[in-house]
Amino acid sequence: MLRGRRSRFAAALAALLATLAGCATNPVTGKRQFSLVTQAQELELGSEGNKAVLEEYGAYDDPGLQAYVDSVGHALARVSHRPDLEWHFTIVDDPAVNAFALPGGYIFVTRGILANLGSEAQLAGVIGHEIGHVTARHSAQQMTQQQLAGLGLGLASMVSPAFQRYGGVAQQALGLLFLKYSRADETQADELGVEYSTKAGWDSRQMPLTYEMLGRMSVRSGQRLPTFLATHPDPGDREAHTRALAAKETQGRTGLLIRERSYLGHVNGIVYGDDPRTGYFEGDQFYHPGLGFQMRFPAGWQTQNQRSALLAQEPQQRAAMQLTVEKTGGESPAAFVDQLAASGKILGARGAPETVGGFPAWAGRLAVRNQDGSQGSLVAAFIQRPGGETFQVLGRGTAPGDAYEAMILESARAFRSLSDPARRNPRPARVELVTVSRTEPLRQVIAKLGEQGIDPEGTSILNNVQLDEDVLKGQPIKIVRPGSRR
Repeated sequence: MLRGRRSRFAAALAALLATLAGCATNPVTGKRQFSLVTQAQELELGSEGNKAVLEEYGAYDDPGLQAYVDSVGHALARVSHRPDLEWHFTIVDDPAVNAFALPGGYIFVTRGILANLGSEAQLAGVIGHEIGHVTARHSAQQMTQQQLAGLGLGLASMVSPAFQRYGGVAQQALGLLFLKYSRADETQADELGVEYSTKAGWDSRQMPLTYEMLGRMSVRSGQRLPTFLATHPDPGDREAHTRALAAKETQGRTGLLIRERSYLGHVNGIVYGDDPRTGYFEGDQFYHPGLGFQMRFPAGWQTQNQRSALLAQEPQQRAAMQLTVEKTGGESPAAFVDQLAASGKILGARGAPETVGGFPAWAGRLAVRNQDGSQGSLVAAFIQRPGGETFQVLGRGTAPGDAYEAMILESARAFRSLSDPARRNPRPARVELVTVSRTEPLRQVIAKLGEQGIDPEGTSILNNVQLDEDVLKGQPIKIVRPGSRR
């Protein structure tokens, strides 16, 4: 009886929601599909989310490589189920091995995955897969399911809503990057990736090699963006499944493109791993050559260096802090705090001006509105450098004035200019293309190539070749030349 009531209630709820949102035709299947997200909302999510992704993670600065990826992406988009969309293809400056999509035609590939692919056909398969998520409206369905479940979207923040970097739409779009697609969605995206890449003229039989590489690479994950297999769960034996799909799709086709050497030429010199120019840790000491500062963090805290924020958290999650750079229009730190109060972004402040690292600063406590509407507090410091650039430190312990908050303020007061010239010009590790001089196992080839930035197994994964597998004379392979931090 109870089950019957629940089913009738669910049916009534679905009918009510349908009158509010309605059904839409899925561009891939041609079927009507219940959705709480309109196509206009998808376009808005994509546009605002694209801005947030670029601010949060940054675009990779290589116009030639960007133009190359863009050309591959648009060739695939033209044969997709949504050629009418205004498609955008961007390389994200992040070492994670990943690719992801936002609604409305925004596709991103990381420099990390580009370094690990071996041919243009593999790149086409990856981008085609992501295009498939967009054309089949998988993100819209994820959001509909989340809203029906009452879970909502968005990223958790330790700070007051007044200090969140992005508005509601952008925050929601960023949340989509961390949702897992369903297995059915992944299967469909694989099918569409094979279909689109073959139609556009690439050999989709290269696509299984990508999943072989990703399977090996997944054990070396841990970057700040989730790796591909974390957000794109394997619907089964993906490598075998895509091999069967590609064999069927390419049957009877001739002249399909692989373009291994052309692809390797484009990724030759790409930055590999973390780029020290955007900041790095040595123990608890952080150096940022690009912004020219250094700062010490509480001993043993877990840290994460993002393009838009530097985060640190006590191992038991009893305290956390973040450092961001804010534009204050030349106002002094004390005047900036007054402006925050006058604009209603904070409820009040208790602190005083001081000098940190030779720069004017303000340190103290801010009264803020919590996510649930209650009143809370943050320990804060604002440090101003010439040019109106203000470094903002916000943190929270277990209770106002506890030892954790004292640690946060101590870190803020350790802020200094990075004056060591040896640390101001680090060099990142880069992929380097070399030609094999004689046929022999990859292990032996690697041993003859001098100092390298990753171990032999890493180089094996980079080339998707087993260490004891022969590499032919004249064949190009990728190695990583190490960089330096000083």
